[in-house]
Amino acid sequence: MSDSTLPALPTSDRPDVAVGLREALLRASFTADGLLELLGAPAYAALARSETVPALRATRGDAPLEALVRLFLLQQPVPYARVADVLPVDACLESGWLVRVGGASGDDVSATVDVRPYGGPGGEDWFIVSDLGCAVGGAGGIGSKDEGVVLGVGGASTTLAGITVRTPVASALDLGTGSGIQALHASQHATRVTATDLNPRALHITALTLALSGAATADLREGSLFEPLKNGETYDLIVSNPPFVISPGARLTYRDGGMGGDDLCRSIVQGAGERLNEGGFAQFLANWQHVEGEDWQDRLRSWVPRGCDAWIVQREVQDITQYAELWLRDAGDHRGDAAEYQARYDAWLDEFEARKVKAVGFGWITLRKASAAVPSITVEEWPHPVEQPLGDTVRAHFARLDYLRARDDAALLEDHFRLVAEVVQEQVGLPGAEDPEHVVLRQHRGMRRATQVDTVGAGFAGVCDGTLSAGRILDAIAQLMGEDPVLLRDRTPAQIRLLVEQGFLEPAR
Repeated sequence: MSDSTLPALPTSDRPDVAVGLREALLRASFTADGLLELLGAPAYAALARSETVPALRATRGDAPLEALVRLFLLQQPVPYARVADVLPVDACLESGWLVRVGGASGDDVSATVDVRPYGGPGGEDWFIVSDLGCAVGGAGGIGSKDEGVVLGVGGASTTLAGITVRTPVASALDLGTGSGIQALHASQHATRVTATDLNPRALHITALTLALSGAATADLREGSLFEPLKNGETYDLIVSNPPFVISPGARLTYRDGGMGGDDLCRSIVQGAGERLNEGGFAQFLANWQHVEGEDWQDRLRSWVPRGCDAWIVQREVQDITQYAELWLRDAGDHRGDAAEYQARYDAWLDEFEARKVKAVGFGWITLRKASAAVPSITVEEWPHPVEQPLGDTVRAHFARLDYLRARDDAALLEDHFRLVAEVVQEQVGLPGAEDPEHVVLRQHRGMRRATQVDTVGAGFAGVCDGTLSAGRILDAIAQLMGEDPVLLRDRTPAQIRLLVEQGFLEPAR
């Protein structure tokens, strides 16, 4: 792999410089909160879209923080004398964080990498390092088309970080680490973190991200996906925001898998099973093909390795033209030669048509290593807004599966339940009607699900406060409705199971 068009990176073997730079950045309030206060919400949000003009307008003054924003976020030359008052500038020049513009005698300095403040989940002040102009991807296009370019934090990165289960673990693995954001998160709750990447530049940048964020070092290994791991090496947590884009060829290492169709995502999911410790989680972002004549849910079920429960959520579907346009714009191809753009577009559509692909799904895949005789595999479509972070919601989903799997209907009716906090009931019907047409329970936290229930289900949920057993509640409802309590006990457990599985009810233990 050639890095010929990319600048040399800062050295990763000078922890003293990283510590000094970090301290200087914090003194100047070069943090997520500091930037928001300086730039204002509109300019701060524009930076996340790769739009720099509002931030340039907001940093015309002489304050130290303005100089740092121009230097590390906006990639503008800044006078040496101005930076010398804020940073350990000579050490940064010596170790490669900065270079003089115009050679050794230049009066201005510029950054060799993008350094972006990032707020950790516990209020930590972290810094994500990436290649210049590549702090975020998306519709703005990346700053370089070199195949080895390393991006910073985009929407996919933060989504994965938000859904990851954050319980203390002995070992965590970040596959395809990129700029190191997932490894950085894992360092807060894993004793040992391993990060792999096919791109050696990404491993170098991950080391810089960890050092500049004040985090523990990780075991960095070069190679594709699981290849750098030793035989029998297993983990309690595996996370990956892989190069999941389904594309013709492998033009950009950070996003294009280089395998046919969705084979890369399938191979990651299938390979994770033997690398997980019992009870461990593997969590991925993925794209998958919707193939003519095939049920997409069956396709994904076939990916799940033996010995694992799975929860797969499809968040979005795009037809093949929307998908091709999204990733052509991601690479900035729409800004180049029109004929070349059209040729690339044609190549994407040729690839999809050859595979009979009509659309592409985007979503989350979570595996949990379990020893259950019959695994639980949930594949669903949920395009609606959710409340991040969802790590606790994901962990609770699998805990509920264990609970339900261990109880037959008789045991379920002996248990006590409680309506989960912030669940509300909505009644839908014509104004003035005596009875509602539909009764809907709706969550205001986590997945923010909504489910339709019948009169019995609504009444049951409304009474659940942990005091009475499920069977006693159904007996009381049967008496009120004039129904046979035995028949009601027979037909209601399936509805109770659904309400527990989806997180509307919880065992009162």
